[in-house]
Amino acid sequence: MEPIETLISYIQGFSSSVDDVSHLHHLLKQAEDSLQSQGSRVAPFLEQLDPSKHSLGYLYILDAYTSASIQKEQASELVVCITNFINSCLPEQIRLAPDKFTCVCKRFKDQVLLLEAPVRGVGPLRTAVRKLQPSSEHLTALHPDFLQLCLMAKCYKTGLCVLEEDIFEVDQPRDFFLYCYYGGMICIGQKLFRKAMELLHNVVTAPMSSTNAIAVEAYKKYILVSLIHNGQFSTSFPKYTSSVAQRSLKNFSQHYIDLANSYSTGKIAELESCAAANSEKFELDNNLGLVKQVVSSLYKRNIQRLTQTYLTLSLQDIANTVHLSTPKEAEMHVLQMIQDGEIFSTINQKDGMVSFHEDPEQYKTCEMIEDIDSSIQRMMALSKKLNAVDEVISCDPVYLAKAGRERPRFDIDDFDTVPQKFNM
Repeated sequence: MEPIETLISYIQGFSSSVDDVSHLHHLLKQAEDSLQSQGSRVAPFLEQLDPSKHSLGYLYILDAYTSASIQKEQASELVVCITNFINSCLPEQIRLAPDKFTCVCKRFKDQVLLLEAPVRGVGPLRTAVRKLQPSSEHLTALHPDFLQLCLMAKCYKTGLCVLEEDIFEVDQPRDFFLYCYYGGMICIGQKLFRKAMELLHNVVTAPMSSTNAIAVEAYKKYILVSLIHNGQFSTSFPKYTSSVAQRSLKNFSQHYIDLANSYSTGKIAELESCAAANSEKFELDNNLGLVKQVVSSLYKRNIQRLTQTYLTLSLQDIANTVHLSTPKEAEMHVLQMIQDGEIFSTINQKDGMVSFHEDPEQYKTCEMIEDIDSSIQRMMALSKKLNAVDEVISCDPVYLAKAGRERPRFDIDDFDTVPQKFNM
């Protein structure tokens, strides 16, 4: 029998018990070089295996096959094959070879992009993430690829199901950078600007030894989203931000900082002039749409300021004050802000008057109490998690050695003298 045929027999015979699978894994690692050298001819052997039973062996064969050059004509058939494998495979077996499973899934993503059908990869990669994760708190190498496909297929809501989970375990920094960057873009697509700010902020402030393109692009979007959501932006970085980021990110984002400075004046004409002057740069960064939302948000901010001064105001006066062209345009802005819960107002269509009201929320409904309780429970769980991490770090030999070297030595004179009443 040929070596590959012998290996197929091993896969079929050693895929039942835990001990058998462990032994099979040892055999597969020994045959890995042979499999890779025969990558172009192993495809027919996949038909002799059941991915729901022989998951580990199927993975090794599939990895060898996909490592060879794949023609575009074969891409569609390969996508179907890998989709079936991802949906059928046993998590406990593929986790024995996580790197191989990750490689196969990344090649799968490449194939659906080659076919210009990213939506075909969204469901399978979501399943792959779940099967590869030891727990929902673990960030895998497939998270960024899944979110990238969600972005390209405009399946934003599907991506949110992963972003709602709290991540505490990260293996590779690059995966974290991409996860937060793509996640921020998905939240922007869903107008979830607060969550987008949180994710983009994580990219900007994450530890880095050198400037990377992901952080630069995230910082640009972070500026724009801050203006849209908060109506302001501060160029100051939190103290835990790496010195590399603090020194370099502003240098790559000067026209965005200029836009923020124009926004802070509250003058629409000045903001629009700055946006127009740098429109080519914004478009080159694929941020022109966000910049337009920034300009639109300043109209809203100026309307919100009016609610702090007036109880009633005509649509014509609103248009004149915030520099809108017509009362109709002012009405559209006010209606959108009412719908979004940004202001509480009523419009009298007969005389074109707008009445501004106080926030009707009394914070005593059942829904509000449940929401507050849910937030408290989440904070308690987070506090417990932080205490556990702090305890682990406090006992880590590497940390203790480093802390001991950096701690200053004390002389006897550094300590306070004993209070007089305690002297013997």
